Amino acid sequence: MISRVCGGWEPNWPDATSRASWPAQPSSAFWALSPRTSLRSVETIVVAADTAALRQEIIGALASPDFTILEVSSGPAAIEACRNNEVDLVIADIQMGAMGAIAVTLELRLEASYDNLDDIPVLMLLDRRADVFQAKRSGAQGWVIKPLDAIRLRRATKALLAGERYEDTSFQPAVVLVGDDAS
Repeated sequence: MISRVCGGWEPNWPDATSRASWPAQPSSAFWALSPRTSLRSVETIVVAADTAALRQEIIGALASPDFTILEVSSGPAAIEACRNNEVDLVIADIQMGAMGAIAVTLELRLEASYDNLDDIPVLMLLDRRADVFQAKRSGAQGWVIKPLDAIRLRRATKALLAGERYEDTSFQPAVVLVGDDAS
């Protein structure tokens, strides 16, 4: 896992909570590295899509210092990236050459069942609403239906990284009541 040190400079005196105890003119010895300096983990995301435009759209929507994004163009490359890195999330397109998101998800679940990999959440990018059934059956924790937008993509990513599920309700058919229930 890639980590970075996040910390800052703050007053270093016995009672830092009371402004009355602040000196009028602090000397250089007055400022010290904060004892609250901590390590903050950067989450690693694998973005797998066979088209560069789709990968760039996802990376553009998720660009943040909080993420390290590994870009791959095939299913086997996504599996290999998960084996060689501590990955927190895989975002995969359902249509990718010979090994799309469904096959990637099934392979990751198989590897996790053998304790070869951690259980890595998968966010599938679906072409149509009918693909939701396949996403559920393969064990994906979330899915977003194309066309993508940055808000839904960030919301889904945040949910999966928090250990939750994300089910995109966009393009869901309306419920039509017929007969006696229509009133």
